[in-house]
Amino acid sequence: MKKIAVILAGCGNKDGSEIYEAVSLTIALGMAEAQIEFFAPNNDFTALNFMTDQALPEKRNVLVESARIARSKIKNISELQTKSFDGLAFPGGYGVALNLCDWASKGSECTIHPEVKRCIDEFYQQSKPIAAICIAPVLIAKVLGKKGITVTTGNDLDTANEIIKTGAYHVDCPVDDYVTDRENKIITTPAYMYGDAKPYQVFKGISALVKEFIEMA
Repeated sequence: MKKIAVILAGCGNKDGSEIYEAVSLTIALGMAEAQIEFFAPNNDFTALNFMTDQALPEKRNVLVESARIARSKIKNISELQTKSFDGLAFPGGYGVALNLCDWASKGSECTIHPEVKRCIDEFYQQSKPIAAICIAPVLIAKVLGKKGITVTTGNDLDTANEIIKTGAYHVDCPVDDYVTDRENKIITTPAYMYGDAKPYQVFKGISALVKEFIEMA
């Protein structure tokens, strides 16, 4: 049984982790008989009203919001010990670009949350696979781009161009497929980078990613 660390960025596609992607990842990992532990940063963020897209007046906490997806079984990312896991996975959602880094405002010039960066660096250094979904591959590109890694975020040209600026390579990919960088043990799939994707297409791509991910682990 492989043990996988999953890092969340809140709850909801507009300001946190994309719920369908997180659930698809969880189900696919479960079907592969993997053991999952959830982690998230313990920092505050500005939440949105999902009906109006307007900012809510109160701040919310990434760890507390992520606990909604993890059914309360979640830990602060500072507690994540790489030696205890066989692989690292990131669902997407715009919260990745807001709460795990500031890619949303700075693109390739962004800064990665220090604990997120630590985890990516450590899993890479220990030759353990990293899976990233939707917009989450930008995290991997920013941290490891200078090593010439390959990722996908689908076919969005603007995002691809920013990824290339990090030193990483970008490959176009349909929603129900995935891209593997076998040398660097990085697996990515676009999911809801295709905004009109159907849930079953997202699940198909994530399920294929997980099969490769677990074999690599």
